[in-house]
Amino acid sequence: MAHRFAPAVFCGIVLCLVPLCSVPLETAEAGNLGGGLIEFLATGGQMAAPAPSPRREAVLAQAPADPSIANHALQASVDPVQPQREIPEQLRRTEVDYPQGRPVGSIVVDTPNHYLYLVTAPGRAMRYGIGVGRPGFTWSGHKTISRKAEWPDWTPPAAMLLRRPDLPTHMDGGPGNPLGARALYLGSSEYRIHGTTEPWTIGQNVSSGCIRMMNEDVIDLYERVKTGTSVEVL
Repeated sequence: MAHRFAPAVFCGIVLCLVPLCSVPLETAEAGNLGGGLIEFLATGGQMAAPAPSPRREAVLAQAPADPSIANHALQASVDPVQPQREIPEQLRRTEVDYPQGRPVGSIVVDTPNHYLYLVTAPGRAMRYGIGVGRPGFTWSGHKTISRKAEWPDWTPPAAMLLRRPDLPTHMDGGPGNPLGARALYLGSSEYRIHGTTEPWTIGQNVSSGCIRMMNEDVIDLYERVKTGTSVEVL
């Protein structure tokens, strides 16, 4: 099982891995292969060991054991090497003023500006940086959170498997799963708000319609909201 899962993880983490939001660009441009792990696979180069991260360790401490994934694949997916970048300060979680009129407890996704707002009080909101759909995959509308999951499994839909037959038909939840630490399912659609194994993509248009967050941020949001929460995507 390990031999079959390792390459699945490698393929899966290129982009936001979740039904309709996890397929990488169909044609990778030269010099933009989707991350250090992919560079490693394509070139046979060496992967440098990253420095320990307290936030990473805090998230991984909550992860379930997943013996079906080879250790080296798991480590590579959790500790990607390139292209890492520092998350801009404005995309870090922070409480901000927010226009009146939104119900307290509701979520507003500002797609053009890569922000997700959770209204915490009249005129106030918690703001999170997010990654959103790439050109041709953005959407807008109103949904509600229909389900919540910790360390969610991932099962790509048939249409995605037709485009990417190299993807696994199912992947158990865990730190090697590109859905990350938490998922908030949006209505009956295949869109989700979820974590990521590629935190450097926050602030970019990278998915096929899902809303991705840093794992520590999606855990924070997960604890603050419940099923039935209103989500407006702009």
